[in-house]
Amino acid sequence: MAAYGTDTGDTDTTGDRPDGSAGGGRGGGTDGGTAETVKLEATQGAAGAVRRDEAVRAAVEQGLVSPSTPLVALLDTTGIRASVAALRAAFDAVSAPGTPVLHAFAVKATPLVPVLRLLHREGVGMEVASPGELALARAAGVPPSRTVLDSPAKTPSELREALALGIAVNADNPQELARIDALVRSASTRSPVGLRVNPQVGGGSIGALSTATATSKFGVALRDEGAREWVVRAYLDRPWLTRLHTHSGSQGMPLELMARGVAAAYGLAEEVNERAGRRQIDTLDIGGGLPVNFGSDAHAPTYEEYARLLASTVPGLFDGRYGLVTEFGRSLLAKHGIVLARVEYAKSAGGRAIAVTHAGVQVAARTVYAPESWPLRVAAYDDKGRPKAGPDVVQDVAGPACFAGDLLAEGRSMPLLEQGDYAAALDTGAYYFAHHYGYNSLARPAVHGFGPDGAGGVRFAVVRTAQTLDEIVAESGGAHTEALTGTI
Repeated sequence: MAAYGTDTGDTDTTGDRPDGSAGGGRGGGTDGGTAETVKLEATQGAAGAVRRDEAVRAAVEQGLVSPSTPLVALLDTTGIRASVAALRAAFDAVSAPGTPVLHAFAVKATPLVPVLRLLHREGVGMEVASPGELALARAAGVPPSRTVLDSPAKTPSELREALALGIAVNADNPQELARIDALVRSASTRSPVGLRVNPQVGGGSIGALSTATATSKFGVALRDEGAREWVVRAYLDRPWLTRLHTHSGSQGMPLELMARGVAAAYGLAEEVNERAGRRQIDTLDIGGGLPVNFGSDAHAPTYEEYARLLASTVPGLFDGRYGLVTEFGRSLLAKHGIVLARVEYAKSAGGRAIAVTHAGVQVAARTVYAPESWPLRVAAYDDKGRPKAGPDVVQDVAGPACFAGDLLAEGRSMPLLEQGDYAAALDTGAYYFAHHYGYNSLARPAVHGFGPDGAGGVRFAVVRTAQTLDEIVAESGGAHTEALTGTI
């Protein structure tokens, strides 16, 4: 490890909403909080809610979910395309004409090949953080020139492959940069190479997702003693090091804190270029991290708000001297996913109504284990897939796993869920049904994308088939049944 001295980063924690999304997105010297922006948020949310209700009803009518198939995940392709368009428009509006901008989707958010293919067709690149994610991006047809490799633990073989393919690589630390030195000396590469820095501007309300704290595991900690000078020298000694990367966190991060992290990286790039006497750093990778509102259908904060805040805070970022890379994930997909589960039983305990469903920890591990940070909205539908009416009743929505805490929602007021009804976990298009947790060997649900069928109805397309029992057995060593009963 390179030694820079003791760390001196601060630990801001400011402006967070109780639902885990970031506050303070409006204001802060931007005009992102205009009435037009608020109206757009509401309009997008209302349109998404209409499509959701239509899709749930169609899923029941078409048998995608039923007594024999009690769990399914749905993705709104119209909504996904709208989010991509909003992202591109927001950055185009503040960038100088001709500025090269690559919006790279963080594959970890929804690692499903058809989703990546859809995003690629919409002009989005990919940010990958493992050999598996790179394999998914390649399977989706994403070219190396539109792929960025980030990871704090890249192996020599991973680096060698990325450099051979021409994939952009962001080194995480001095030891990794030394590995890249050796690879660059031994072979030619078309890969842009950058270095990730931790601006140490502080954390948000969810510590596990705050990557710019004083002791974050990611990047070179800029405020540690001697670190900044080491970074500048690293660039001056390597003319081929042309990018700079930072990412301060995601859910729970105030937008102003994210902008401060970007400003720190921009200031460092300016210093490197001044001392180099040329524009050595030509591209800034500013990460992603736009928080998602899990409390309502509104899309807030918006890409427009964040882009305008960045333009106000770091105006030089968009003047055309730097190419830009973004790495948004959750904010592109979350609002467009539904986990739909049949209510197998309705019961009560201690006077509390309990709906026992087939969606729990296996699809929503974060919500089950950390509900304060990761609350989910749950919508009630009847056995025909229609929104339930009736008075709100305080109830728990439970999952199928064998422990008491397997709850999607606890003490939630909503129309009473009864046997045969459906509970829909909303805003689950990112980090939910594509991140299966194998508790109780519960099967991964099928995933279907949906869109208009051209005749006023809903058409579905298979994104991923449901996991079979044979596949569960195979993944659990079924081919090696006698491995421990022989000579060992």
